[in-house]
Amino acid sequence: MIVYFAFTNQLGPDPGNALTKDLGEWALRFLCLTLLITPLRKVTGVSKLIRFRRMLGLFTLFYGLLHTVSYLAFMLGWQWLTLLEDLYQRPYIIVGALAVIILVILGITSTKGMMRRLGRNWSRLHRLVYMAAILAVVHYLWLVKSDYSKPAFYLVVVFVLLCFRIPWKRIRS
Repeated sequence: MIVYFAFTNQLGPDPGNALTKDLGEWALRFLCLTLLITPLRKVTGVSKLIRFRRMLGLFTLFYGLLHTVSYLAFMLGWQWLTLLEDLYQRPYIIVGALAVIILVILGITSTKGMMRRLGRNWSRLHRLVYMAAILAVVHYLWLVKSDYSKPAFYLVVVFVLLCFRIPWKRIRS
């Protein structure tokens, strides 16, 4: 849809901003879908859902990188000094960059070969996806200037999805 809107001039008066925003929101949607797999698997008992988690995670990485590239291209015009100024003046960019860096690390280590090499450290490393989700939501919250409904929605979704990972048995005892 984004490509269609771009080619048919339906991205509004500031297409670069609209494209950057849409790509970021798609990255967050795929991140939420990735986090949904484990709770959905536990609730439904359908273990084959796990097959989709890596693919959804890589979609998250893809859209996160597209979001970053579109920000660098359309918002900054590849002006690296402007990027340094933005990093200083807008902390939400640092938070978003940290989320993307985590996603890149997870993407690089998502292969079966890396799973074998890292052993049980692989699952510890991949728990960083929770931090990436929190950082992405904080990035969105800090970015928005007036209507907080969408970032608040994602905050609630990520919160609920992360609550599924709390080991409730240990808390009760």
